[in-house]
Amino acid sequence: MKTRIFVTLKNGVLDPQGKAIHHALEGLGFTGVQDVRAGRLIELEHEDGLGQDQLEDMCKKLLANTVIENFEIES
Repeated sequence: MKTRIFVTLKNGVLDPQGKAIHHALEGLGFTGVQDVRAGRLIELEHEDGLGQDQLEDMCKKLLANTVIENFEIES
């Protein structure tokens, strides 16, 4: 089984990577983009028996810094 975990910065947390992407898009002549927030995608391949509680525990303990990041689990 495959699960995707999307990790993004919480609102209000500075995102230097997003700012760099936004600046680069402008430099390439792309207009109309007002803001960019960068995140990451983690794909886990695992056995069917792995529960939602275990996946959330993985995120809270290792995959996301819950002080500054949100996560969303898509199974």
